[in-house]
Amino acid sequence: MTRKMFMIATGAALALATGFVMTGPGRAQTGAVVAAMSAGTVGEQADGYLGIAGTVGADVRSEVESINIKRRAAYTQLAGQRGVTVQDVAAATGCQTLSSRVKPGQVYRIGAGAWQTKGAGAIALPPYCATAG
Repeated sequence: MTRKMFMIATGAALALATGFVMTGPGRAQTGAVVAAMSAGTVGEQADGYLGIAGTVGADVRSEVESINIKRRAAYTQLAGQRGVTVQDVAAATGCQTLSSRVKPGQVYRIGAGAWQTKGAGAIALPPYCATAG
């Protein structure tokens, strides 16, 4: 693991643990988004953002966009503190989210691949996650 990826992963893990990135505005979800996640039409992505995996209403789409804007703001702040790129922080957070917050039955996506449904086992993470954690 490179020192840079270690620092990013440490920062992302700390951010998750302290609620900096994935709670409050970056994690706050309405009942509509929670329902869409349960229905498999919205899911987490390895890039650290929510994605639309199926047909959703304008209210859900708008809420997903709002959450992603707030996440990007939090990633930008943490990237500035760590001296790394926003994309590095987002990806490291995505690795943490996929490994610890996606529940069985929820959908997720790695890169530009197809949406997958999490089963009882661990998610097969992207190769860069191994260097990030």
